[in-house]
Amino acid sequence: MRVLIVEDEEALTTLLRYNLESEGFSVDAAARGDEAELLLAERTPDLVLLDWMLPGLSGIELCRRIRARRETERLPVIMLTARGEEGDRVRGLGTGADDYIVKPFSVPELLARVRALLRRAKPAHVADRLAAGDIELDRTGHRVRRAGSELHLGPTEFRLLEFLMLSPGRVFSREQLLDGVWGHDVYIDERTVDVHVGRLRKALNGPRQVDPIRTVRGSGYAFDETFTLEP
Repeated sequence: MRVLIVEDEEALTTLLRYNLESEGFSVDAAARGDEAELLLAERTPDLVLLDWMLPGLSGIELCRRIRARRETERLPVIMLTARGEEGDRVRGLGTGADDYIVKPFSVPELLARVRALLRRAKPAHVADRLAAGDIELDRTGHRVRRAGSELHLGPTEFRLLEFLMLSPGRVFSREQLLDGVWGHDVYIDERTVDVHVGRLRKALNGPRQVDPIRTVRGSGYAFDETFTLEP
């Protein structure tokens, strides 16, 4: 899952990035409100950590704009601020923030709030297990079973299956899969996706078993939302 940190204190951004990445999150960061607005237009994260006082565009105004856009109106937002007065908290929450934490704060407490908010907003994305048809994916144990039998997937194939199973029916382009599975800072040929999809299919599908990975010509790949046990 991806978190966008919008914070102009570089040391705090570095601390938050380190701890979030240690918990398995992907992290983007912006030091200005207007820069964050551009990032949000390019790609919607799963959660935003938003400082109140920002150059370019205030956190309060950015939160208003997040709630005004259809694509981000339900995006979880935690406001970070040194303003701890009750009136400020009411204003921040009234603008549309889902939670509000006052600086200085405990990083473990912040991480707990992030996880709690994501559990409410996107329960499937923080579930320990994903299941569809006769396929079960254990996210903590990094194991996959089909029809009760354990499958042997490489780490990339595991991440690819997990990414697709989180959004059944959604078609992802090769570029989106590279971004979501390999990371947007890694430069790999798009044909690499086809190779790993082929390996994933070989590992998943035995004789007479339905292929849950759907190829959409000219678009990309999807985990078939109509996937069932019967061929």
